[in-house]
Amino acid sequence: MTMLQTLTERLFDDGDRSDLDPFAVFEEWFALAQEAEPNDPHAMALASADASGMPDVRMVLLNARDSRGFCFFTNFESDKGRQLLANPQAAAVFHWKSLRRQIRLRGPVEVVSPSESDTYFASRHRGSQIASSASLQSRPLENRQTLIARVEALTADVTRPAHWAGFRIKPTMMEFWKDGEYRLHDRVRFTRDTLDAGWHNARLYP
Repeated sequence: MTMLQTLTERLFDDGDRSDLDPFAVFEEWFALAQEAEPNDPHAMALASADASGMPDVRMVLLNARDSRGFCFFTNFESDKGRQLLANPQAAAVFHWKSLRRQIRLRGPVEVVSPSESDTYFASRHRGSQIASSASLQSRPLENRQTLIARVEALTADVTRPAHWAGFRIKPTMMEFWKDGEYRLHDRVRFTRDTLDAGWHNARLYP
């Protein structure tokens, strides 16, 4: 009997999904994206909502991930920072055009620990550290030279600003989409009722 070799093959085999971990499937797809995508395989569209419920979406970079969830770092005084602090729920999508695949996820959001934020900030290029400190993200900017002047004023060693830290999306839903001929795509959605519950999955119509 021929054994299936990849998690993706099992994902789309309707008889062999009973114990699949969506985080493990993500890792398999992400590894392929790192080889195939020419730019930023870790880019994801992040959606949040403001106080009126109006959705907002923008591209961010996935900076860390583990079994707890998916982390990105940002200025907490930005639009997305303020929105997520007030309404700690988010959705995100990875779209890898070269693979003709995408992964959607959504769930509650938590602030990462200060030590995690410090570690990631220290790993960044000095130029990126300075940019994070100089930018009053999402607020009006009179002209570009004003920003350049703020950057040039930061000549000493830069420490992580108190308003710059990380969020972790802890998914309760993860959906895997693979392109199919004549738009007969493959879609499998994993859901869990709570963060400590087991996953359920189902194939969806395209």
